[in-house]
Amino acid sequence: MATFAKPENALKRAEELINVGQKQEALQALHGLITSKRYRAWQKTLERIMFKYVELCVDMRRGRFAKDGLIQYRIVCQQVNINSLEEVIKHFMHLATERAELARSKVQALEEALDVDDLEADNRPEDLMLSYVSGEKWKDRSDREMVTPWFKFLWETYRTVLEILRNNSKLEALYAMTAHRAFQFCKQYKRTTEFRRLCEIIRNHLANLNKYRDQRDRPDLSAPESLQLYLDTRFEQLKVATELALWQEAFRSIEDIHALMCMVKKTPKASLLVIYYAKLTEIFWISSSHLYHAYAWLKLFSLQKSFNKNLSQKDLQLIASSVVLAALSVSPYDCSYGASHLELENEKERKMRVVNLIGFNVELKPESREVLSRSSLFSELVAKGIMACVTTEVKDIYHLLEHAFHPLDLASQVQPLLRKISKLGGKLSSASSVPEVQLSQYVPSLEKLTTLRLLQQVSHVYQTMKIKTLSGMIPFSEFFVVEKIAVDAVKNNFISIRIDHMKGAVFFGSRGLESEGLRNHLSSFAKSMSKVRNLINSPVKNPLKLGETLSSLPDVVEKEHKRLLARKSIIEKRKEEQERHLLEMEREEESRRLKLQKITEEAEQRRLASEYERRKNQRILREIEERELEEAKALLQEAEKRSKKKGKKPIVDGEKITKQTLMELALSEQLRERQEMEKKLQKLAKTMDYLERAKREEAAPLIEIAFQRRLVEEQDIHEREQQREIELSRLRHTGDLEEKKRLSEKLGNKKLFQERVVSRREAEFNKLKKERQEQISQIIRSRKSERETRRKMIYYLKMEEDRMKKLRQEEDARLREEAERRKEEEAKRKAKLDEIAEKQRQRELELEEKEKRWKEEVLQMRPTIVPAIATHPEQPRMLDSAPSQGGKYIPKHRRTQAESAPPPQDQPPVRRGGGNRMDDRADKWRDDRRPVSGIVGGPRSTFLSPRSRGER
Repeated sequence: MATFAKPENALKRAEELINVGQKQEALQALHGLITSKRYRAWQKTLERIMFKYVELCVDMRRGRFAKDGLIQYRIVCQQVNINSLEEVIKHFMHLATERAELARSKVQALEEALDVDDLEADNRPEDLMLSYVSGEKWKDRSDREMVTPWFKFLWETYRTVLEILRNNSKLEALYAMTAHRAFQFCKQYKRTTEFRRLCEIIRNHLANLNKYRDQRDRPDLSAPESLQLYLDTRFEQLKVATELALWQEAFRSIEDIHALMCMVKKTPKASLLVIYYAKLTEIFWISSSHLYHAYAWLKLFSLQKSFNKNLSQKDLQLIASSVVLAALSVSPYDCSYGASHLELENEKERKMRVVNLIGFNVELKPESREVLSRSSLFSELVAKGIMACVTTEVKDIYHLLEHAFHPLDLASQVQPLLRKISKLGGKLSSASSVPEVQLSQYVPSLEKLTTLRLLQQVSHVYQTMKIKTLSGMIPFSEFFVVEKIAVDAVKNNFISIRIDHMKGAVFFGSRGLESEGLRNHLSSFAKSMSKVRNLINSPVKNPLKLGETLSSLPDVVEKEHKRLLARKSIIEKRKEEQERHLLEMEREEESRRLKLQKITEEAEQRRLASEYERRKNQRILREIEERELEEAKALLQEAEKRSKKKGKKPIVDGEKITKQTLMELALSEQLRERQEMEKKLQKLAKTMDYLERAKREEAAPLIEIAFQRRLVEEQDIHEREQQREIELSRLRHTGDLEEKKRLSEKLGNKKLFQERVVSRREAEFNKLKKERQEQISQIIRSRKSERETRRKMIYYLKMEEDRMKKLRQEEDARLREEAERRKEEEAKRKAKLDEIAEKQRQRELELEEKEKRWKEEVLQMRPTIVPAIATHPEQPRMLDSAPSQGGKYIPKHRRTQAESAPPPQDQPPVRRGGGNRMDDRADKWRDDRRPVSGIVGGPRSTFLSPRSRGER
């Protein structure tokens, strides 16, 4: 990027590049200069550069470059010369509009050229392909490509300017003008999408203005001029929205106006309120909100009657007739019948919002909100005397539909009045703010109301009527329309009617949903169907089964009795459940009521706190305004004194002067005085320059003569001073020689005194040195002995610790060895016991086998064994006494002594010889049955033979 010493050089360079056709390079050069931080002081050259810069941006359709440049120029001009920025922006918008109009003038088919849904959307590939393969002519495509980009650039220009000027108190008028021109652009070319975006942009600007209140150049909405500009912008937005039939955006514009007035706590002028309510009537009529439409007409009538004194009697009569007909168009029943709780809450919230919009309550207090209904509307109409201002036809139709009772000829009486009303209306005079009133729009609603009133009155007189008769009583509507109206009325519990097309009759009844016919028609239908079934499938009577039926009758009665008891208990349980449910509902209702009461109290406390805060803020604002008013008066008096001193025309007292105006006047006056002072100083500096030059030219020869004279005088003075210095030096030298001679006589005494002092000080020094060395040696010996003692103690403690550690290790080793030894002995003992037990088991098995074989032999030889056993009666005693020692453990050495001991004397010896073979076998069996002492086994006794026992 090239740098320029002066801004003029950049402008010249850009013009040169433009002349050779390099507009892009020229734009880059100017953009670099504008965004550079070197040129942040405003000067006239920068304004010319900005004019050239915006021209290049418009020629090349570079909206982004234009936005960057204007933002940088705003920073330069904000505090110095804001009017320069205003001129540049106006020039920029003028160029963009001019080029767009020039492109538009070259195209004949404007609608085809502007047939684009969104100016900010790029061309899609399918649109390009369709344009190539379609039968569109080449000229039409070129026109579209030529016109649409310029209108895109114009729309981008409006957005850029609004973004730059937002929240700037010094350019509020330009911001409002830009918004108005953008609205007119959307209106002229039917740009609905861009209009919605424009409304959202302006809405966001106001939201940011309230959000960031600490900005330096923030507009003050409490100022009347600023408030009026913002209101004019919103009302223009409302008008364009209604003309473009964007009713949702128009309603949001209404909310924006109401929010703006609630923000500043001020009510707008009556002329603006008339426009406000006139647009509200259109919006509510389009949305079929007839009740709100009627209330808006009522407010509009009150404003016209109160503030418009030039309104003619005819115009007032038409407006009053519109109010009454709008009230009659309201449905006579509530359409929220049977709605859910959520729908009712939403409808209630919507009603509150609409009440605020229609009543235009700046102070949003719950007690100030009115309840909107048809009955209260008619009461207000009567109370304000509007019925006296309406036309005769309107008065007659109001009397017929609201007070008269003509069930047979109501429609025939209303029909001619409706014809006359449809012809009333037209444009109003210029004195009225409402341009036109058409009463014919209320005819369909009045016909519907007439139909409802006729059905209501006929239901009071008749119970049944033919459809043809009822259709003839309503000549202005077909019967299917009447049927639709009747169904809607029955749905909302206005009338009770039933249409039977098979019989061609209409039945009127009570409104209760639980009427006799409605409650019993299902049971009657069931009885009829039961009779039909019995007729079709008649049961065959069998007299033989009567006895069986009678025999089972007690069981049936018992079952029925049990069923009735069960049903009674169920009913009792249901009653208890219902009572418990009612108690819970009452508790919930009570808790809800307490919670609501608490919320209400908290809301009241918050309201009181906010009210106190609001009053405090109002008091502070009032004090600030009073202080600013005093400052403004002081500035006004000072400006008048200054203007009287300079002979200028003073400020007229009757003019409306504010502090901001006075500050601007004072600043401009100071700037002008500073410029005049600078011009005077430049002129005075020039005069002083000439005067100083003349003085120096005249003084030059005089200065030369004085210089020569000064040289001669300086030379004489130098010679005299030099001679005087020589004389003084000679005198000082003579005095010094005499002083030296006088002091040389005392030199010997001085040496003797010096030697005496030195010797005395040397002796003292040696003495102190010796004492110091002795103290140091003593300290060294004591410290050495302490270190030796500490070393010995440390060595002793270390040796003792090693000894104890060694003893602990030896003790641990001994305990481990002992534990291992005990573990080995236990293992050996256990192995030995296991071995003995194993041998014992084997021996038991052998004995069992021997006993089994012996029993078999005994069974085979039983006759011969019994006498042999009987011959020895003492053997059972021995067998019985032998087990007395079983079950105890006998050591080995005692076991051998017992075996080697002689048998007792009182026991006879057992005979081994003699007898037969069976006796020997019996002896062997007895020996084998003897128990073995010393074997620790199980619960069973073990028997061994004498031979085996001797071997053990």
